[in-house]
Amino acid sequence: MAWPDPDAFAGLICDWCLEVAPGQQVIVSGTTLAEAPVRALHRAILRRDAWPLLRLTPPGVGEDFARCARDVHLDGFAPLELIEMQRTDALVGIDAPANTRALAGADPSRVSRAARARTPVQDARLSRRWCWTLWPTQALAQQAGMSLDEYASFVMRALFLDQEDPVAGWRALSARQASLVQRLADAHEVRIEAEGTDLTLSVKGRTWINSDGRRNMPSGEVFTGPHERSANGTIRFDIPSSPRGVEVADIEVEFRDGEVVRAGAQRGDGYLQAALATDAGARYLGELGIGTNLGIDRPTGSILFDEKMAGTVHLALGRSYPETGGQNVSALHWDMICDLRRGGRLTADGEILDL
Repeated sequence: MAWPDPDAFAGLICDWCLEVAPGQQVIVSGTTLAEAPVRALHRAILRRDAWPLLRLTPPGVGEDFARCARDVHLDGFAPLELIEMQRTDALVGIDAPANTRALAGADPSRVSRAARARTPVQDARLSRRWCWTLWPTQALAQQAGMSLDEYASFVMRALFLDQEDPVAGWRALSARQASLVQRLADAHEVRIEAEGTDLTLSVKGRTWINSDGRRNMPSGEVFTGPHERSANGTIRFDIPSSPRGVEVADIEVEFRDGEVVRAGAQRGDGYLQAALATDAGARYLGELGIGTNLGIDRPTGSILFDEKMAGTVHLALGRSYPETGGQNVSALHWDMICDLRRGGRLTADGEILDL
């Protein structure tokens, strides 16, 4: 079994994802379990005549915040954090948890409350050149049901770091996805069908985005923002989701004229209901995505990876990405995944899309 090479990882992030240029200020954040890739990124950014700004935190800080935050912290944010987001040129966040279930016992209403208050910080972050990625840890391997070495090899394949030229691999995927974007550009209606699922959405006039690793790494999807009042029908999200470390599984959602009118989960239902109550936009869709990454062949419990799995579609409740033409506003953006590989299908204006 092979591990990702930190320097190859850093080169991919700097040259493909962020396109680091001389003089730029680049924030690199992660837990102390990501020390190897953070040091590699530090070196790589310096070699590109840019400024690396490291933000390493010990595991468990998020759990401490959920437990200890006072009203002032739940209903606001540190002004300096917003200034930093507004002044930086690019940022990369590395998910490297010691415990993927650290927030399982947190009050979901407090989590939603803090997310609402931090909307200005999140808006500023999304306006920068950003990348969210992952480094293998024992906790992530356990969540995926793999040994650590097996999981590290899986991550290498998902990021194309097993290829001689990873950037060339991402460039090839970008070209394949461009063809799918072209096919969908004039589509009016998308229909998702699977066991427990029959949902229609209007995408007429909306822009499809080729997500080819320039932001999320790994990526491998095309996505758009469906018309906010167009979703009708029912969908079953059969791949478990773990937002903020809380497992939510076997989710069923019914939409009527775009709004969630019924929702339930076999596990994590309390978190689901609290998320839907985040704000007015949380009950409407902000994204429809189609996974294309053949290096991701099984769910692992990480939304970052699972939503990119070839043969799946995902819908996000909450915030739209403005570049798609989507107009939904929310502090929530939660991707939920429907697996179409066993008898499901996706059609655009009645024509089956080959996934």
